Amino acid sequence: MEINYCPKCGNQLRTADISRQTRIRCSSSDCDYVFWNNPTPVVAAIIEVDNNMIILARNKGWPEKVYGLITGFLEHGETPGDAVLREVREELNLYGTFASFIGNYTFFEMNQLIIAYHVIARGEPIIGDELADIKLVPVENLKPWATGTGPAVRDWLAARGFSRR
Repeated sequence: MEINYCPKCGNQLRTADISRQTRIRCSSSDCDYVFWNNPTPVVAAIIEVDNNMIILARNKGWPEKVYGLITGFLEHGETPGDAVLREVREELNLYGTFASFIGNYTFFEMNQLIIAYHVIARGEPIIGDELADIKLVPVENLKPWATGTGPAVRDWLAARGFSRR
């Protein structure tokens, strides 16, 4: 992300060493603005439906063979648990319940902190506006991927006795 002017006072931004890291801050001595570039919290759901099937989704704009978990941004005033269940409803028109918290995962490439859950859902999924496609994968055929939500899939499978890498 490149910003050139302070959103508080409009003066030009400059780099400065703050807490032993290079940060972008306001050039005005009267302004305390610092662009911290903190990670964005994202929730992710491994959604299990009838007969141990996992829903994988392909977002619009993704390559045809790329599928992943249902994910979404935390909204103001929302807990991660509320956010993940909202995303499941919005993207698949399914109502889910928590089975377990899987873990937190740093996704450096996107500057995100992924908060992953296992969610049990019932019913027939209806694809929402953000998705191009979904597919159901038997748990025993699910394979983790290297980045993003893939480590959550890896850990979830390992907790169930699958040791795929």
